[in-house]
Amino acid sequence: MREQKEILRVKVTKEAIKESYAKISRFYAAVEGALEKGLRKKGLELLAVQEGEAVLEIGFGTGHALVELARCVGKDGKTSGIDITPQMVEITRKRLEKEGLIDRVEVYEEDARNIPFEDNLFDAVYMASSLELFDTPDIPKVLEEVKRVLKPGGRLGVISMSKEGHEDSLFLKFYEWLHKKIPKYASCRPIYVEDSIREAGYKIAEAEEFILTGLVPEKIVVARV
Repeated sequence: MREQKEILRVKVTKEAIKESYAKISRFYAAVEGALEKGLRKKGLELLAVQEGEAVLEIGFGTGHALVELARCVGKDGKTSGIDITPQMVEITRKRLEKEGLIDRVEVYEEDARNIPFEDNLFDAVYMASSLELFDTPDIPKVLEEVKRVLKPGGRLGVISMSKEGHEDSLFLKFYEWLHKKIPKYASCRPIYVEDSIREAGYKIAEAEEFILTGLVPEKIVVARV
């Protein structure tokens, strides 16, 4: 069982990941909105962000979910986002300007291993396609940082490529092969999402599976501190 639970390490540096995402940022901006629309809708629905809440998105990419979060919390709420790629920050700022939300959302080029916010600040934290980018020893560090910035009873929403129950998936085996061969560009890999969150001391409130494009097993998890 222990062997079955093993996940691959991420052996590229943060700088290499930033460089690869910088190169694909324009392409990612063009396809992310449509490709992940259903997955994003379900994840935000389960997280159930309310008007007036303070919410943080980690790894906001090209900003589609950040726009939705800002709309959910309204003018009386607080929306913040961090991403390590400066090109993603630029694209997201332009999206927020286009949507008329730039004055209501704070975005920063920062690393989730050291979240630049004070303790007990947010009602909810949202992470989509981000947790699986961190190396195995860094996953609990990120989740501990999230716990620090969440208010007591706050909610964490995670969407991540999931290995649980899909150890024999040909797609995941191929993706893991790519991760080994070209880690700079296939920098993420499937992880045991619920196990990682539970082991970090969270209580799982909801968990649902979503098969993206009919191939990619994604796990949507909402947990509380």
